[in-house]
Amino acid sequence: MQGGKRILGTAAQKQPPVVSVITIVYNGGQLLEGTIKSVLRQDAAHLEYIIIDGGSKDQTLDIIKKYNDQIDFWISEPDKGIYDAMNKGLNAATGEYVWFMNAGDHIHGEDVLTAIFDKEKNADVYYGEANFVKENRTLIGTRSEISTRKLPEALNWNDMLYGMAVCHQSFIARRSLANAYDTSYRCSADINWVIEVLKKSKKTVHMHRVLSDYLVGGFSMKQQKLAWKERFQIYTKHYGLLKNLWATGYIVVRAGLHRLSGKGNY
Repeated sequence: MQGGKRILGTAAQKQPPVVSVITIVYNGGQLLEGTIKSVLRQDAAHLEYIIIDGGSKDQTLDIIKKYNDQIDFWISEPDKGIYDAMNKGLNAATGEYVWFMNAGDHIHGEDVLTAIFDKEKNADVYYGEANFVKENRTLIGTRSEISTRKLPEALNWNDMLYGMAVCHQSFIARRSLANAYDTSYRCSADINWVIEVLKKSKKTVHMHRVLSDYLVGGFSMKQQKLAWKERFQIYTKHYGLLKNLWATGYIVVRAGLHRLSGKGNY
């Protein structure tokens, strides 16, 4: 089942969209509407909105249909996991840039996209800070405030060696640089994808502002052991075994000290 302005024949943009915002959802009816509203309230022109639903059994589809004439394209069908769904989103996107904002995550503020593309033209990657929030939308803190990694001032692919240096929901990539997600990874394909994009990026721009409100407690956190195994494989592939062994030891010690400090597990 699919719908949206493309199917209705009401997509009236005279030029290709600048950015495709993609939302992945499965049985996320309690979270989805807030995400949709955060996207649709953007004051940016030439925005394309795509929703990929994995065949939800709750009220998700009813919520999507409620906004049918405002969403550019949506599809609801079974998938092979979150990264298969994200690949469907990439395949459906026509924007120059892609930005994933999954169910429960919100774009932070109404002017984010306008601010991004007014500040700097023709970057390959735009990135910024993320607010970590609970399901009731209570703010935990920015990613840099509560995690062991601070957001790099000039992000590049080597920054990823010591852990995910940027929140995926605050990372906007040129679509031509965005390969499909490697679905052999069940928990950590997003890390591999970000590294690959950064390797190809010739111009990466730090926005120095919060771009997203990220709902903690996602897929990878629930399957932490598998995520660590996959990350080790990914880092070895990109950085080599010796560098990865050193970095892994450093990450373990850093995480332990972070927990002892009472700052949590982020």
